[in-house]
Amino acid sequence: MSSTKTLNEIRKEGIDALAKALGPIGMVRFLQSFDTGSGDYTKERREWLDESVEDIVREIKKNRE
Repeated sequence: MSSTKTLNEIRKEGIDALAKALGPIGMVRFLQSFDTGSGDYTKERREWLDESVEDIVREIKKNRE
């Protein structure tokens, strides 16, 4: 029977694997490369979902000029 690892155990094993593979500095640089982003995705998604296909095509053509 295999036991399920906790999220903390998985994180520790992941950090250990990164440190072993990349070294401590490489591990830190790798982890810093992730960006959580900003803004409100749900609100922004609603705004651009309200656009019709024709509006989107028009905007693409305008940006190409």
